[in-house]
Amino acid sequence: MIRTATPTDIPVIHALIRELADYEKALDEARATPEQLHEALFGEHPAAFAHIAQDDTTGEAVGFALWFLNFSTWRGVHGIYLEDLFVLPTARGSGHGKALLTELARICVQRGYERLEWSVLDWNTPSIAFYEALGARPQDEWTVYRLTDEALGSLAGKA
Repeated sequence: MIRTATPTDIPVIHALIRELADYEKALDEARATPEQLHEALFGEHPAAFAHIAQDDTTGEAVGFALWFLNFSTWRGVHGIYLEDLFVLPTARGSGHGKALLTELARICVQRGYERLEWSVLDWNTPSIAFYEALGARPQDEWTVYRLTDEALGSLAGKA
């Protein structure tokens, strides 16, 4: 079962984000607090959205998708950028990841969005195979760049 996240889901979303960061070998970079997540998802001006995958038998949260809107200047419409998709290892293979992506695809089609995009680490071959089996294709001609910490501050003139 997939449902829209509620404020009471913040602790589980926070825990799942930390599990994802650990899986991606970057736990020390996962600095978001529950308070920050609450503001981003449920504050006066939400910047992101989330869905929860629940176990059909127990009702326990076993995964989540956290996403936000992007915009294509070429297509002239919004799309969804999937920031995080994570299913607990014990629940993988039960269709939760596909159900989360299916819900996001449904939202795209319903709202007239023309893209559902995300990034995946190049060493994460199980996820790559899963995404490609769904029909997703890598965008090999693009390289992601990022400014953070000192580099971001320096560019902003705050070094």
